[in-house]
Amino acid sequence: MTNWEIVIGLETHAQLSTAAKIFSGASTAFGAAPNSQASAVDIALPGVLPVLNRGAVERAIRFGIAVGGTVNRRSVFARKNYFYPDLPKGYQISQFEIPVVAGGSVAIVSPTRGELRVRLTRAHLEEDAGKSLHEDFHGMSGIDLNRAGTPLLEIVSEPDLRSSDEAVAYAKTLHGLVRWIGICDGNMQEGSFRCDANVSVRPSGDADLGTRCEIKNLNSFRFMQDAIDYEARRQIELLEDGGTVVQETRLYDPDRRQTRSMRSKEDAQDYRYFPDPDLPPLVIDEAWIDHVRTAMPELPEAKRERYVALGVAADAATQLVGSRPMAEYFERTIEAGVDAKVAANWQVGELSATLHRLELDIERAPPIDGLLKRIADGTVSGKLAKEVLDAMFAGEGDADAIIAKRGLRQISDEGTLGKVVDEAIAANPGIVAEFRAGKEKAFNALVGKVMAASKGKANPAQVNAILKRKLGG
Repeated sequence: MTNWEIVIGLETHAQLSTAAKIFSGASTAFGAAPNSQASAVDIALPGVLPVLNRGAVERAIRFGIAVGGTVNRRSVFARKNYFYPDLPKGYQISQFEIPVVAGGSVAIVSPTRGELRVRLTRAHLEEDAGKSLHEDFHGMSGIDLNRAGTPLLEIVSEPDLRSSDEAVAYAKTLHGLVRWIGICDGNMQEGSFRCDANVSVRPSGDADLGTRCEIKNLNSFRFMQDAIDYEARRQIELLEDGGTVVQETRLYDPDRRQTRSMRSKEDAQDYRYFPDPDLPPLVIDEAWIDHVRTAMPELPEAKRERYVALGVAADAATQLVGSRPMAEYFERTIEAGVDAKVAANWQVGELSATLHRLELDIERAPPIDGLLKRIADGTVSGKLAKEVLDAMFAGEGDADAIIAKRGLRQISDEGTLGKVVDEAIAANPGIVAEFRAGKEKAFNALVGKVMAASKGKANPAQVNAILKRKLGG
């Protein structure tokens, strides 16, 4: 594959977090009985008219501001005509020529190209279709129209991605952003965040784009990576064997980890777009945009830069802004007086590892500012602090209570430590001889002996200093 370049663009459907659908008052709640949330408007019964949900528009404006795009002051809804069983209208209301958001970009970190910006073509409002159900029926399919009319923001990237790793990095960044600004819950299992990948290949150094195939059914980041890698290999092998790539829509089969042909890829003219006669142009004035901008939270990119300025390592800062709850937890810790670098290292290190092991979200984590203060003032060692953290998760109380209850207070008394060091030197003459013979590792072994004798309670820095003094440097 070294002679080929992969070119990827993503189309992402983010379900907007409104309580009602985009053109009706029907509920968008997940999990209702089939067809119990499909109103007359959603299925276009004769005589009904759509009314645009202001909350959906406001969320689109929020996204446009977040990505630095242009929020078009005037945009138009169109009918996208096609026949499918789960589309009872025979058309989908979407935006075509003039979307609500044009341009913008998303910053990602590529594992091979470093920091880069992925350009966005557009983000437009549209309604979702229903859902075909195949599993529960024999020889036929069922149709659930609960999703029909659910508000979506379709976010289309330029073909700026060059590997499945970059595609996943972009998708994860976008997933975090829509959750951060509160426009989508990001639940991929429930279909709230769905990605289609447009994949093509071209000879390395070639400026012309190859024929693309669109891959659907990518409802996890792992499936996205597998599907793109398989599709790229398929296209390359086809071209190297003298074949041609046909523009088409393909489905990803997670069981076989393969893509398979679904239908020929439609072009815009196939959908016969025309302005929806029931919906006037959407007009957004400056006052509305200013109102949304004022209510926006500090964005991840700005927050990350601020954390780096506080002394946090760049990679740790990136992890901290992975979600708003992560960032808010960190900020509560430093607001309590903990050094930012120390707080960041513990949160992305020991705390995150513990959360992963216990399968908990950051919202379930106990505050660690008290524990980090006890490490800083020498009350407890870093090693024993991990035991304290586990006890905090087990509900045994705060750090001070656990340290007192378990007798984990660090030994910092010079006299007491001196006696423990003397005993360790006397009990390990062989290790002492090795150290005096020039073997530096023997010194670490002696430190370990002292720490073991003190059951991990000895102040490591003092142990090192006392040992060096007693062994003559």
